[in-house]
Amino acid sequence: MDYRIDDSFVLPAGYGKAVRVRAGQRLRLTNPFGTQAIDFWAFLDRDTYEFISTDNFRSFHSTIFATTDTALVSTRRRPLVTIVEDTSSGKHDTLLCACNADIYRQLGVEGYHRSCADNMHEALGELSIKMPFTPSPVNLFMCVAVRADGSLDRLLPASKPGSYVVLQAEDDVVMAFSCCPQDVTTINGADRTPRDCGIEILTPVAGAA
Repeated sequence: MDYRIDDSFVLPAGYGKAVRVRAGQRLRLTNPFGTQAIDFWAFLDRDTYEFISTDNFRSFHSTIFATTDTALVSTRRRPLVTIVEDTSSGKHDTLLCACNADIYRQLGVEGYHRSCADNMHEALGELSIKMPFTPSPVNLFMCVAVRADGSLDRLLPASKPGSYVVLQAEDDVVMAFSCCPQDVTTINGADRTPRDCGIEILTPVAGAA
């Protein structure tokens, strides 16, 4: 099936964006430098209390990595979003929480620092959606490994410049993204520099094979 680009925009470094994506539409998320971690959420548009659930995902698929083989399931254990194309390192983290104010305080940051948690709420707020909590995200392009002793190893980004993922909506959803503002640790690369990414909304072309 062929797809046309209906909309495109920059996901600015350190900020978030939420968009409505209809069932069957796709969204291409491009990482121009390959180093940027992006926190991702999706909420059922008609009932935002059904959303992608990383704990149900791990239980459903018996894995910690989101890939093209593992649909992103909701709190009701049904697919909301599927990764249908992926030119990145191929494994996306489902273990770590969204960075938040408390994390930055623990890292020694004084005063306000943007966070993925705040970015999600700001982005949803632009669509007049309020959530009383921050669900655990799928951390796209983020490399986290589990050592033999059960501890976690936060690895440097492993995707090549220009890598992308294509996300297909399996129902009418609101997709929310945070271009992670982490500049204290190396989750966004050795130089600790958040960078812009790109988003394109793709719609099936009527009558295309």
